[in-house]
Order: sequence, then structure tokens, then C-alpha cells
Amino acid sequence: MRVIAGKYRTRVLHAPRGQDTRPTSDRLRETLFNVLAPRIEGAVFLDLYAGSGAVGIEALSRGARESIFVEQANGALREIRSNLAALGIHGNYALEPRSVASALRRLAEAERTADLVFLDPPYAENQEYATSLGLLGGDCSTLLAAGALVIAEHEKRRELEKCYGKLLRSRVLKQGGAALSFYRTESE
Repeated sequence: MRVIAGKYRTRVLHAPRGQDTRPTSDRLRETLFNVLAPRIEGAVFLDLYAGSGAVGIEALSRGARESIFVEQANGALREIRSNLAALGIHGNYALEPRSVASALRRLAEAERTADLVFLDPPYAENQEYATSLGLLGGDCSTLLAAGALVIAEHEKRRELEKCYGKLLRSRVLKQGGAALSFYRTESE
């Protein structure tokens, strides 16, 4: 697994061992960032279920102002820290070592905002999609900056809801066995 483009282009990233983490493929990450290219420079990027941190690191590599990595598994947290250190990234990021629901509530209470939110829970954890997207479209919607985009990676054969509170799906991209569902707030 490598950083695809930007400042850290071609640098190797490591994923946690075992079957608990399924990194976003390089190809799907490239597709995602091709779509996000006009929005990434200077953005605050929220990487939920961060795993290895590859998606948030890619955002930093391409000019995001900050990446916030949310992950609760100790092995994954070690790999995120290791990947950041190996790349010499010592600032412009935050680690939230807790569940996504807890992190979203904490970040909203701290009045933080994000321009781009990416979530990639384990595919089998169906409730995680509903909980995370529900919070982002409901009680934690203050986390979303004006014009924010929320992207959920999921299995291609699994359709996510069209609406989660204030979040409305605007686009679905399918590639291989995966899909990316894009959401915006209904006021846009």
C-alpha cells in the first residue's frame, strides 16, 4: 500500500496485521481523490474508522490542512502513529482513540468542523453505517462545515440509505466489489 499522489507520493504505508482491518484499495483511494481533488487543498479531513490512516494521510499528502484520524483498535492506532512518523508528519493531524460515535460527539461539543468526512467501517458492521451517518446528519451535524461532503465506502452489493437526517446521497461510484456513496446536507 502506497501514498498515491502529492507530497508523500509513492511512500509505503503499513496496515495492521490480521483480518480486523480492510484497507481501502489503492485504486479506490485514487478514484476517491480524483473526485475530491478540487476540494482537498486547505480542507479539514475527518477519517473515520481510520485503520492504517492511509486515506487521511493521502489527504495530507494532497494538501489538506488537517486530518483527524478516528480509530479505537490499539493495533490500528499503532500503525497510524508508525505511518505518520515514517513519513515525517509531526503536525496537522489529530488522533481520536475512541469509538466513532464518541469521537463525533466529542468533536461536535468542541465545535470542530470538517470539510470532508470519509467513513469506512467493517463491511459486516451494518449498524456502524447507520450510527455514523445518522449522527453526522443529526445530533453532530454541526461538525459539517458549509458545503461539506461525507463519503461512505461500502460493499457494492449493499445499498446505503438515501437520507440520514440532513444528509442526502448525491452520488454513488462503484468499483470492483466496493462502492463510494457521497452525501451532502439537504440545505445545499
